[in-house]
Amino acid sequence: MKRQTYGVLCTIIIACMSITHAQQMTNADPRVADLVRANEIRIGVFPATQFSRDSSGAPRGIALEMARMLAARIGIRDVITVEYPSPPMVVECVRTGGCDLGFMSYDPERAKLVDFAPAHIRRDFTYLVPAGSSIHRVADANRPGIRIAAVRGHASTAALVRLVKQAIPVYAETEYSAVDLVRTGEADAFASVRAIVLRRSADLPGSRVLDDGYETNLVAIALPKGEAGRVAFVSEFLDDLKRSGWLRRAIDDAGLLGFEVIPPKEPN
Repeated sequence: MKRQTYGVLCTIIIACMSITHAQQMTNADPRVADLVRANEIRIGVFPATQFSRDSSGAPRGIALEMARMLAARIGIRDVITVEYPSPPMVVECVRTGGCDLGFMSYDPERAKLVDFAPAHIRRDFTYLVPAGSSIHRVADANRPGIRIAAVRGHASTAALVRLVKQAIPVYAETEYSAVDLVRTGEADAFASVRAIVLRRSADLPGSRVLDDGYETNLVAIALPKGEAGRVAFVSEFLDDLKRSGWLRRAIDDAGLLGFEVIPPKEPN
């Protein structure tokens, strides 16, 4: 009898969930109706300041928290992280439909392949230099013979190549291996997002993070090309996170240094 009662309860719960989801589909904003039908958001991420894993392997980061807020706003259940080792692979995932959105720095080359919602965070790129380095300002690094470690495929690296014409980029696959290049004397500096070089400075005793930067960088959400409605929906969502103070609190709670919230669009 108990087993029969349990089975009936399960059937009722599943039926209620199905009815609720059907109602959500009926009332869904047409700009996100496909996400409601799927009842999930697939976010493209890579190891960076916005996404990482804790010591137990659990995912964490502001990208995940923002995606959960977006899912709650839409009224769907699951956020699925689709992880790649580098930003170009996330761009490709968004472009080909394997990811519904991606968290990354805005870059003009990437914008040829995917669309971007208006940037929500501003930060800068700078250098980490070893103890005793003669590099004290960004301009000091742009000299013949200076070798700058940079992570392949990152927006900070693309900016470095555009702006630095005399120093030599030395490519690494991860921020950890880039710091190793500086530690072993194979590079004279490590170029990346300020928050990353500040964090990695602990791995290089006596190192310094420069006060100035070589480019201001904009953080944005990438979306598939040609979906203007989706871009507008995400833009409205981001403006609400800014106005409520949620985004500023999330940045502070995550300990992200050097991140500034870009003001929301003024209402008409």
